[in-house]
Amino acid sequence: MNDDLEARIRSGQALAESMGNFHVTGWSPERKTLQAAFTVRREYCHTNGTIAQGGFITAWLDAAMAHAVMHDSEHLQTVFSLEIKVSFYEKVGPGEGRVEGRVIKRGKRVAFLEAALYNPEGKLAAEASSTGILASTLVR
Repeated sequence: MNDDLEARIRSGQALAESMGNFHVTGWSPERKTLQAAFTVRREYCHTNGTIAQGGFITAWLDAAMAHAVMHDSEHLQTVFSLEIKVSFYEKVGPGEGRVEGRVIKRGKRVAFLEAALYNPEGKLAAEASSTGILASTLVR
């Protein structure tokens, strides 16, 4: 593995790129809600490249919830998912998507989270709820 790839992996850039350039677009501390955007690429889709595979949708929802925890803790904590429940309502096809992640409650060790994903047409396409274990982002 080359040094550039190693640096991109360690920084999270490689993961964000592989998730359709997932990136945070906003944070509301009052609502504990984070907004993010991504590109649904045809290679993420089945049915002749028209419908995003559910694992990608789940990953975008999960990432939004994790980033909400990071923002809510001023980047002192991250979260590891213990369980995620996802409901799918509409198809998500290729194009620009967006997701909102929200911290419902962040305790000392456990966080309760939710997220909503909107397809390129702007329709609510999926929702998730999650329970996660909190971890420090400080290097030990």
